[in-house]
Amino acid sequence: MTSYALTTHDDAGPLSYASTSGRWVLLASVLGSGMVSMYLTMTSIALPAIGRDFGAGIGGLQWVFAAFTITLAGLLLVAGTLSDRYGRRRVFAAGATWFAVAALLASLAPNIGALIAVRGLQGVGAALIAPASLAILEASFRPEDRGKAIGAWAGFGGVAAAMGPFLGGWLVQVASWRLIYLINVPMALVVVLICRRHVPESRDPVTAGRVDVVGGVLVTLGLVGLAFGLMRGAAGGWQPDAVLALLAGAGLLVSFIFWERRVAAPILPLGVFRSARFSATNAVTFVLYAAIGATMFLLPIELQQVARFTPLQSGIAMLPVTVIMVALSPLSGTLAARVGPGLPLTVGPVIVAGGLALFARIDAQSGYLADVLPAVVVFALGLAATVAPLTTTAMVSAPAQHAGVASAVNNDVARTANLVAVAVVPPVAGLTGSAYLDPGLFSAGFRTAVFIAAGLCVISGLIAALTVGVRRGGADRAAPGSTTTTLIHCGLDAPPLRSARHELASSMGVAGS
Repeated sequence: MTSYALTTHDDAGPLSYASTSGRWVLLASVLGSGMVSMYLTMTSIALPAIGRDFGAGIGGLQWVFAAFTITLAGLLLVAGTLSDRYGRRRVFAAGATWFAVAALLASLAPNIGALIAVRGLQGVGAALIAPASLAILEASFRPEDRGKAIGAWAGFGGVAAAMGPFLGGWLVQVASWRLIYLINVPMALVVVLICRRHVPESRDPVTAGRVDVVGGVLVTLGLVGLAFGLMRGAAGGWQPDAVLALLAGAGLLVSFIFWERRVAAPILPLGVFRSARFSATNAVTFVLYAAIGATMFLLPIELQQVARFTPLQSGIAMLPVTVIMVALSPLSGTLAARVGPGLPLTVGPVIVAGGLALFARIDAQSGYLADVLPAVVVFALGLAATVAPLTTTAMVSAPAQHAGVASAVNNDVARTANLVAVAVVPPVAGLTGSAYLDPGLFSAGFRTAVFIAAGLCVISGLIAALTVGVRRGGADRAAPGSTTTTLIHCGLDAPPLRSARHELASSMGVAGS
């Protein structure tokens, strides 16, 4: 995400929020980003049904998750540059079209390998949609109406994310997991039609030089090698193919860093990491979201295969997380403004750890109110205390000119952490092969996994205590006069928390913002 003060319009000028044209633009943006958010949450609910249908082991289910995450995380930065260069409407519509075609292919997948391949293709479409969705709003609406537009976008996006598990569970229960992919096709077509008729085109006139496609390819292939090596090594012993894949992935990621140092227009300006606090906050993000990602991958399987919840019941089990985060996240921002980010970033992950540990109580006799809901509530309270201060600190710790990059980096760190955790934690916990088909075996492995995840959360809190500190006003100084709007995203695809950079900085006690 970038600052759009220098945006040029190829079509109509800035729009009013109350105008018919403005409402069409908002609808296109909400449908596009909401489609991706809903899709992410629906897939997790469908994993047990996919595994049974294809006779796939847990390794196959890991790749169903990982293929989408790899291409989304790897191409997110370069996709933002593409939309600035070639037009946000054009890239947004292209992403929606790509997403629809891949969704149709996913619904027709004859085996687990084909599904994994098209999931990777869908990640490319999602990467094109994600940055362009917000960029269209920034570029299309007049300054005084951008806050309303982005607030509506955030609110409806949260509704879409919350609907995903419910809708996904219902579709799997009454029909087939294939419908969770097929339902995206008409939604994407509607987005494309609205774009063609109602969304003005816009570009960034100062974007110069070649798009850093090489950087995007290097980081994406590096993540592929890393994920493959970790999954193979953790599950089947460190055979030569696993070691070679891991070394190749690491080598490509190192090559990406060297490439970004020498290319004229990098997708990742490495200068953003000169801020010690920015680097430390992203370290906290990585460890915390690794814990969350591993648990959220395994929890729907535990609920359905062990506790015998229906897909619909497991889909709505986590809805209190959305409600609690919407209600309490603003309060955690206020607390962080008063006492500094260190306290909530130290205590919040420990509360999350408590919630994750409580999930270990789930077994074949568990009921929702007595066993699942208490864990969900504690987990949600910890997230509400942590997510807003965590991403806020990352944002205001970066130089103002890199606000968009800082947002994208923090988002990518969270998704990469999810990827690594899903690759490593299940096999370390003994969940390999067809273990998820044996309720007793899976439940034992799930307990081990959530305790590992809880430990990671405690470690993330310790990192925050040692590096972020508890003094108010300790964030790095932002550049004066910056008002770049950014969106804070939860790694669980909960509702984004809207803020402007000067509000973020002032809430953290940063002068001159």
